[in-house]
Amino acid sequence: MLVVTRKKDESVLIGDDIEIIVVKIDDGSVKIAIKAPREIQILRKELYKEITEENKKSVSVDSSVLKKLK
Repeated sequence: MLVVTRKKDESVLIGDDIEIIVVKIDDGSVKIAIKAPREIQILRKELYKEITEENKKSVSVDSSVLKKLK
C-alpha cells in the first residue's frame, strides 16, 4: 500500500491515464475527483462488495437449480 500526503488541488497519477485530484478537505472528510477513460469502471468499495455478494447469491441459486434439473 502506498500512502501519500496531498493538499487541496494536488493530485496523484496512476499509470498514464488515471488522475486522482483532491478537490476539498473539510472536517475529517476528503472530496476527490477521478479523471479516467470512460471504459474504466470506478466503484466505491462498499458498492463493489455489495455487487460481489449479490453475484455470489445468484451463482449459488443457479447451481442449486441446475442440480435439481439433473
